[in-house]
Amino acid sequence: MKPACDKLSHGRSDGRLRSLQRRRWLIGWSLVVGCLGAASNGGCVGYRMGSRTLYRGDIRTVYVPVVRNDSFRAELGTRLTEAIQKEIELRTPYKVVSDPSADSVLNCLITFDDKQVLGETQNDDPRYLRTSIAVQVNWTDRRGGLLMENRILPPGELAFFFGSSAAFTPEAGQSISTAQQRAIEQLAAHIVGHMETRW
Repeated sequence: MKPACDKLSHGRSDGRLRSLQRRRWLIGWSLVVGCLGAASNGGCVGYRMGSRTLYRGDIRTVYVPVVRNDSFRAELGTRLTEAIQKEIELRTPYKVVSDPSADSVLNCLITFDDKQVLGETQNDDPRYLRTSIAVQVNWTDRRGGLLMENRILPPGELAFFFGSSAAFTPEAGQSISTAQQRAIEQLAAHIVGHMETRW
């Protein structure tokens, strides 16, 4: 049988060992928590992952006023506005807001829309047609600085120009409205695609 003093010394060494292990565990966790806090407060500010790397980190909100329209068909402006807003929300980390004092403003102007006959029947009835839409776009920050970077802008120019077209066949039940909607969706995709930052 072991003496009682051996049991006491053995119990004290176990207690010290547990206390030491507990301290090491607490110190390790405090270091992990401290590092995570430092990273979230600016330790890794310049590093971004995923699709967010495609877009500017200093812009969070975009105001898209109703697209102005210098063409004959007045409803095209509201349809393009809706398509652009949906595309921004879908593809970018930006939030579309209704406040003109947002981080950035995307102004668009439809400068041209047209319908052309590409093919006719023997009786000169239009069989195959194409509709085209052209848009002038200007994306600026609060200070008026240009934000679109993916295209080379000629000196003195402050806006980018985009165009899109879609063909339709009335005999097949297609209408100019559906063709215009396809062209509008293509335009919205092109415009939002050029909101990405340049590599």
